[in-house]
Parts: sequence; structure tokens; C-alpha cells
Amino acid sequence: MGDVVSSHLDEGRREAITVHTTEVMKQFSDVYEQQYAVALFNSIRFEIEGGGAPQSQLLHRKDPLAGRSIFSGSVFQYLEENRKWRNRFVSVPESYTISLYESKTAHERGLHPKGTINCAGYKALTTIEEYMELINTSLPGVKARAGSNPFIKCASQFPLILWHPYARHHYFCVRTEKEHKKWHAVLQDCVRHSNNGLSENCTVQTPAFTDSVRLHRQAKGHYGTWDMMCGKPPQILANLVMETLHPELRSIIAPRLRGKLQQRQRHWMLISDAVYRQVLSRTTSYYEALVDSCQAQRAPLDARLRTDMDQIIASKEHVSSKMRALVLPKAEQLLRTNVQPYISSILEALMEPTSRGFSEVREVFFRELVEISKNSLNAEGKDILGDHMERLSMLALHPVKMQSCYEKVEQLNLEGLQQRFDVANPSVFVSRAQILMGEQMDNAVYTFEQLLNQSLETNGEDDVCKTIQRCQDRVLKKYDYDSSTVRKKFFREALLQIIIPYMLQQLSPSYSPELPRFKEMIFEDFARFLLVENLFEEVVLQCVSKDIMMAVKEAAVQRRHNLYRDSIVLTNSDPNLHLLGESPQVDWASKFGADELEGCVGGGRSEGGGSGSRRRQVVSMIQLDGVPLPFESCLEVPGVELIPEEDTEEDLDPLEEAKSPDRVIKIRDLINPVVALAVPVSKESPTDLANGTAPTTGTLTWEDGVQEDVTHVTTMVENVPSKSPRDTTSTLAVVQEIVKNTKRERVEERREEAAFEEMEEAVQEDDSGRIPEVSAAESDNESSLAAQPPSVSGSQLPANGGPDEGAPQPITNGLNGEDEGLDPMDVEVLLA
Repeated sequence: MGDVVSSHLDEGRREAITVHTTEVMKQFSDVYEQQYAVALFNSIRFEIEGGGAPQSQLLHRKDPLAGRSIFSGSVFQYLEENRKWRNRFVSVPESYTISLYESKTAHERGLHPKGTINCAGYKALTTIEEYMELINTSLPGVKARAGSNPFIKCASQFPLILWHPYARHHYFCVRTEKEHKKWHAVLQDCVRHSNNGLSENCTVQTPAFTDSVRLHRQAKGHYGTWDMMCGKPPQILANLVMETLHPELRSIIAPRLRGKLQQRQRHWMLISDAVYRQVLSRTTSYYEALVDSCQAQRAPLDARLRTDMDQIIASKEHVSSKMRALVLPKAEQLLRTNVQPYISSILEALMEPTSRGFSEVREVFFRELVEISKNSLNAEGKDILGDHMERLSMLALHPVKMQSCYEKVEQLNLEGLQQRFDVANPSVFVSRAQILMGEQMDNAVYTFEQLLNQSLETNGEDDVCKTIQRCQDRVLKKYDYDSSTVRKKFFREALLQIIIPYMLQQLSPSYSPELPRFKEMIFEDFARFLLVENLFEEVVLQCVSKDIMMAVKEAAVQRRHNLYRDSIVLTNSDPNLHLLGESPQVDWASKFGADELEGCVGGGRSEGGGSGSRRRQVVSMIQLDGVPLPFESCLEVPGVELIPEEDTEEDLDPLEEAKSPDRVIKIRDLINPVVALAVPVSKESPTDLANGTAPTTGTLTWEDGVQEDVTHVTTMVENVPSKSPRDTTSTLAVVQEIVKNTKRERVEERREEAAFEEMEEAVQEDDSGRIPEVSAAESDNESSLAAQPPSVSGSQLPANGGPDEGAPQPITNGLNGEDEGLDPMDVEVLLA
């Protein structure tokens, strides 16, 4: 493996890769430094002037993933080094970076993982056929035959493959279809969140970076959306370098590869991965240095902008007016002829699947609340309510529960419009819509939690069901409004991302030569904050925005897809609600004293390996300890899974199974008291009695004359060592020994007299020499106990071969026919 990579990537070629990467990064850094100043100007201007965006009705959770991990379990992984499948324990923490461990024990001990996978830029595939379609296009000029075999053989019929255009591919498989669906949903969620690596909270760095990437690609002639805008900035920059470097190396190295087609494909994948890792290391260090350099200049730029903001804005308006006079005539003509006829069809293609996805989010949320209401009506207790609320709080993070919502948006199809408007792949819009859906679900859940907690503290816990219903209605109304607002903003942004690149591509050849003369109109002190390229794009944006806003507004007026009109503004409709946003997150388990259903990932260790930190796991698929598993695949642990993935009845938690019978027994003991008596049996009179329960009728008279009805008899045989051989020969000897032991404890000064008196009383009460040979058992368990005899110390007597049942017989219980005495409490009587 290493020989293949080193033979094609020698020192000279690696140096050429470094030079190419440095050249691209230098070009990018020049653009980034310019865009950083522009982004800083826009940020400070927005801070001073403010924005008119509608106020959100739902609360926002500050850190949804705090103290949580997403998933863990065992899968098979294919290792390139030895071409074998090995079992690996996989952990997905809150960062959505997949960590692979040798075993679950290694994870619990906090050891370093065998490997990690950052899923940015990957695709999660579920069949070998999908993978072969992608891998067969990796080498130019080489056509694979139909039905050609892949270079790996899957260990099961449920493969999971992570494919990347540049980096190494990863192969996994599981045993069952249920596991396959769950793991696929989790891997898709990892890809989705890893791709969303640009923070919206960075109001300067993120706009500067995205504009720099777009302008850099436009300078190379690449307009339109880019499906490799995935991950953190260094990863995106690595993709930017590989966009031009990858085809060059492939054209040089591919003809030199030897072997069969599958072997060449495999070797090229390894070479591409080595190149990508080298490029990524360079872009990471280069970008960090670039950000540090710009951050060092931010303070003086900030002071300068705040001082001269009015003059800079006036200068910008002056230059923009001159540019509009030049550009608008041709831009409006292009808009009328080539864009306006397609706006409605593009909008409809976006609205249909997106609105279905948001409606499914509402439906999933509603179903969860209905389930909680049902449980409250059944009066299952506060601890059960706490368990359900803990599960609800993690609903938006549950990839399996949210999968039905995400699948609705995946049906988005822009076929027929991609070539005209240079849309590389609709996955850019699908991923963005799915991220927004997850955020809206979490906002709705968090708002419901805060409202319910406030209502319970104010009104008490007398009628929980009605309280849940009131909070549910309030949250759903707020969700409908916020959903409409978020979707309208998404539609506008998507239309701009589709149309603006097309407009710029058509207009730039005509107006790019005219732009330098506008620089002369900008003061030199303001030239760093006002770039003519940005002003030109803003003029085109303003030209297109009017038609886009009108199209979205018409869709809202027609009430299509449940969109609200812009005139419907719920400003301060619930002024006290946003005060709850500052409250800490509700810990339902401690509030209601519920049993913790938290998956203690890592055996109570945090991801860093420290002890004493419990992390709630959203989805649990953890291997059972001590249970032999075929192929060592992954299984769910009953009672650990916080949110059931399917609407089916699941096994009860083992802890709950242990608690429930205890509570019932306590009640039964109060209704039907149990009394224990001992019946001695000698070996001279064997009996056919054995362990078990049988119904009977009769009475039992106590010393005080009180009579009790006997309903059931349970015989329990137990070995009790005897004091001496002669003590086990008769019933009288057993009673004598019992009396002697009792006499020593209570009345030592009358030891001999009390013994003879109690022996005579015992003989007088039972002239026939019999003592009741019965015990009692619970009436509810009589059938189960009869079917399943309890365990006995020593060997059990045969059921046949004994004397007549009518005569009183002693119970024999000993090895090799030896008699052993019974404890007085071994026989119980149930009194009705």
C-alpha cells in the first residue's frame, strides 16, 4: 500500500503539490483580506442601523448538544491494510466526528481511538451498486464492464459506505436491516452537520470567507453553486485546491497505474487520499495564519469605521447610483427575457418538498406530545412524565426520528433548470433545508419545555393533561408562524443563489472593463471598505430582488403551502415568553425524580477520558456485555435507548421489571397475610409431598382461640443441619429442641421447667401427633408456582412410592435418604 503511494508521489511530485497549494492560497488570501474589511464594514453598519427581520416566536436553545452524545455501537469495518473485516466500536459525540475504537472497553477506558472520520464532503451509500457507479468514473478513459465486481467483498448484505471525491473511502457493514437503517440515518446526520461547518455567529469571518471563495471561483470562470462548500474553512480550501489539482494529477498518474481495473481504482483512491491529506495540512496552517493576521488589524479598522461611518455610507451611495445608471438597462432586459419566466417554476420546485418536510416536523412533534398526554391521562406518575420529557428534549437530535422529515426534502428536484442556471447539485439546498428543519424542531421542543415547566410551577401538578394541551396549542401556533418566516427566507436565498450567478455570468464580460473607472470616485481612505466588484454585485442583486420578493409574496397571499402573508406580524404577541429564554434548561429527571435513562457513554467517562461525567445519549445501540453475538455486530441495550425509533411496543426496562412485582406483593401481603409453620418429617415415614402450591379449605386455631381460614398450601423443602442423629428421629424431639432454644433466650432462670411445660402443651394440642403441614402462597401466583417448582437445597423427593396420603407423614429431605431437620419458618400458611 505504501509502496504504491510512494512510487507515484515521490519528493519531486510532493514538492509540486506544495507549490500549487501555496499559489492557490496566496491568491485566496489576497481576496480574503479585501473581503474581510468589507465584511467588517457591513457588520458594524448593521449593528448601528439595526435590521428589520421578523421577531422569532419560538425560543432558541443556546447549546442543544451540551452534555449529549449522538450514537454508539459496534459495526464491521473493512481495513485496507490487510483487506479484512474487523469489529469496531463506534462512538459519535456531539461534534459528529466518528471515532473508531478497538472495543467498547477501550472506549470506556478513555483510550485514543484507532481512527476518526470527519464526514464533511462525504456521501453515505447503502449499496455496492451505488458505490460502483461513483468509483467507475474515478479514472478517465477507463470504462468498467457492466456488472464488474468491486475490489471489496462485503461481509454481509447490509453495507454502509462513506464516499468522498478526494479522501479515503470507508466501508462498514451490519447484520440486520434494522441496524442498517439506523446506521444510515446516523451517518447521514454526521455528513449533514459536518458539512454545516461555517458558523452564522461569526458575522465577519464567515461572510468574508464565503465571498472570497465565490469570487475566487468566479475569477476562474466557475459560476453557480458549488457542492464541495462543505466543512470547516480549511476543508473547503482543500477542496478548492483539489478542484484544479486533482484532474492534473489524475491525467499524469492514471496512465502509469498497472493491474486489473479494480486494483487501479483502489490504488488511485489511496494516492488521491495521500494528496488530499497533504493539501489539507497546508491549508489548515495557512488559513490559521491568515485569520490571525486579519484579526490583528481588526481593532484599528473598527475604530476607523465607527468614526467615518456616515461619510463611507454617503460615498457608497454616490458610486452605486452611478453604477446603477450604467448597469440596470441591460440587467433588466436580461431579467425580463431569461429569468422572470422561470422564477415561478423554480419557486414551486423549492416550495413543494420543503413545505412537506416542515409539515412532517410539525406532525412528528405533535405525535410526541399526544403520547405524553396519553401517559398523563393513564396516571403513570411523575417519574414517567420526567422520562418522556427527557426523551422529548432530544427529539431534534434524533436522526432516526427525524429521518421521515429529512426524506421529504430529499425529493427536491431542479432537473431542467440546472443547465440553464448552472446549478451543480440540488444537495446544497437540501442540506440547508434539513438544517433549518432540525433547528425549528429544537426551538419548538425547547419552547414547550419552558412553558410546561412554568405552568407546572404556577398552577401545580393537579391536571397535567390539560396543562400539556394548553402549552401544546401555544407552541404549535408559534411554530406555524416561525416555519412560514423561515421558509420564506429560505426560498428568497435559494432563488438568489440560483439566479445571481447566472446574471453575473451574463453581465460580467460586458461591464468588467468599465468597473475600474468607478474606483476614481471613491476616496482613498474609504477604498478598503468599498470595492467596485462588490458594488457591481449589489446593483445586480437589487435588480433581481424585487422580482424574487414579489414571487414569494404572491405565494404567501395565495396561502400556498401554509405560508403567512408579510402583513401578519406577531410582534410581542407573548412578551413574557422571551424572558424564559434566559432560564436554564429544565432537568426533568431530577425535577420529577425519574430514573436516569441516560446512556452513560464511555462508562461514565467524558469524551476526554475524565471520570465522573455522565453524557446523555440520543440514540443507543450498544453491545451487550457478556452476551455472545454472532459476528460481533451491534445490538440495542434495553432500557438504555432514550427515544424509541419505531412506534412499536418495546421491552420494559429491567429496572422497571424488578420494581413492579415488589409493589404488587406489598399490596397482596396486606390483603392475604402469610404465616409460616414448620413440619418435621422423619425418614421412617416418607411422603410424596414436594415443593409446590395447592388449593385447600380448612381452619387453623391459635393458642388464643382465634380461628383463621386456610385457602392455599405451599410446601417448601429446605436442608437444615441437625444437631444430632437422635434429634431427627421424632416430631417430639424436634419440638423439644425448638423449645429449649427459645427458653434460653427468654427465661434462663427457668430453663428446665419451661421446656417440659411447652412440650406437654404441644402434645396436648395435637393428640394425634400431627402438626399442620401446610404453608401459604399468593393467590395470584398459584398457577405459575405450580408450573415452575422453586429451587430446593438438596435433592427433591420422588413423587411416587410413598405411603398412603391420608396418614400424616414426615417430610424427608436429605442426600442418600438421610433425614435432616426443618427450620420452623419453612412452611407458610396464607390466611384469608
